Amino acid sequence: MAQQIFAGRHTADLGRDTITVFLIGMRPNRWWKIAKVSRVAAAMPRMLQHLATDPDAGMLGYEQWFGRTTMLLSYWESPEHLRRFAADKESPHLAPWRRFMKELSGTGDVGIWHETYQVPATGIETVYNGMPLFGLAKATAHAPLGARNNTAKQRMGRAPGPKVP
Repeated sequence: MAQQIFAGRHTADLGRDTITVFLIGMRPNRWWKIAKVSRVAAAMPRMLQHLATDPDAGMLGYEQWFGRTTMLLSYWESPEHLRRFAADKESPHLAPWRRFMKELSGTGDVGIWHETYQVPATGIETVYNGMPLFGLAKATAHAPLGARNNTAKQRMGRAPGPKVP
């Protein structure tokens, strides 16, 4: 199915004071151990499905890329939402993480990485030109550029718009 392309320039309207950005990925280091790599990779779709069906979990949206080093970029309500999901015994994260730590951590067969950023809305500048809904605008609100937010300087340092439900 073709995605709608938005002509012209748009930006993200966060509707909040801060956003939590979480990057996570994996890197197979020993291709001949593909079964182990596959077990690690297979856990992520279940986690994303769970998060997509539970808005109270706090994940606002994500984008992902595949390659030698895979990457998932996700946007969250807060670091507390992210930590609560990671530690929740009922979520599909804790058991695969414990299994990875027991079976693969320290072996070098598969690398796992993540980074978390708590970013104030006034420290964010976004622009999308001729793009489908993407990134932060897809996770929050997509807004056309106008006289008040036309330049990067105008967008950077702006207070957030109305709260996004």
